[in-house]
Amino acid sequence: MRRVVFYSARTNRWHRAPDMLRRRHFFGACVIGNRLYVAGGESEGAHRALRSAEVYDPDRNQWSLIAEMTAPMVPFVSVAYGGRWFLKGLGPHRQVQSEAYAPGADRWSPVFNGMVAGWRNPSACLDGKLYALECRDGCKLRVYNEVDDSWSGRIDSRVHWGGSQAVEAAALVPLRGKVCVVRNNMSISLVDVVAGGEGGGGRRRQWETIAGRGQPRTFVGHLWSNLAGRKRLKSHIVHCQVLQA
Repeated sequence: MRRVVFYSARTNRWHRAPDMLRRRHFFGACVIGNRLYVAGGESEGAHRALRSAEVYDPDRNQWSLIAEMTAPMVPFVSVAYGGRWFLKGLGPHRQVQSEAYAPGADRWSPVFNGMVAGWRNPSACLDGKLYALECRDGCKLRVYNEVDDSWSGRIDSRVHWGGSQAVEAAALVPLRGKVCVVRNNMSISLVDVVAGGEGGGGRRRQWETIAGRGQPRTFVGHLWSNLAGRKRLKSHIVHCQVLQA
């Protein structure tokens, strides 16, 4: 794929953006400095892993090539953390590998620390802390502890959504100082990760469903309903990123 579209909350409409410079699918994506980065994936038709990467600047409304990864990769998770973009995926020989991109230096480097070793699911960075989905339906979050280089923290909603693909948590997005768990059926749980203080357990932390059946409409709820359309129960989210207008 090369075609890119974006949703504008100002116009409540979808708009066409310039095409990516390289056709790719199963690629990684993230936002750093209000720019959209994509990297790796497979070349359409050839089923060949890619090293290439590019960035979209919404202010200039154009894509530009950036440095290539050190090795081809089909990423299955990626996150912006500590000013760098981390990706973990499969290499050309189906081996698991991880790399990090530094935008300021325009350079990729392999990563082997505990963060990537225990990292398997969609994640998001908020206020310098890294959170990742713990279970299939997004009812639990893991927290990365940089001091001991491990995923030792847990945030538990104590509410299980089920095991179907419709309620599978496909993305974790920071929004308005909280973490959004976005599911395939466009239901969203808004998590106040600091509620209850540092010593508070999972029960004391705030989990709020802001989009889904039986929920009152908020600004974010209206936004995601518009994104979902009428067939939201049949949707499957591939990438979910937020750019400021």
